[in-house]
Amino acid sequence: MFFGYHVDVDFITIIGFTAATLTTLAGVPQFIKTVRTKETKGLSLWTYIILAVGISLWLIYGILKQDMPLIFSNVVVIFPTIVILLTKLKHG
Repeated sequence: MFFGYHVDVDFITIIGFTAATLTTLAGVPQFIKTVRTKETKGLSLWTYIILAVGISLWLIYGILKQDMPLIFSNVVVIFPTIVILLTKLKHG
């Protein structure tokens, strides 16, 4: 059991977790750069607003479907996305 869900690790789940891990890691360099430099001039505010809403909806969808790869990736990626969005709002 994982967060109240039965975890059935099969090939499809491994593919899902691998995809979730890779797409989640893709945002790490931007997150690190943004936190270190507070520089967001080249980032689109609307892109990060839309991204944060989309991630939130994917998380809700994953919870409703009890899809652990979706839940895992979106729980992890929502934090840096919101940090970047708030930094963009604060520092322009």
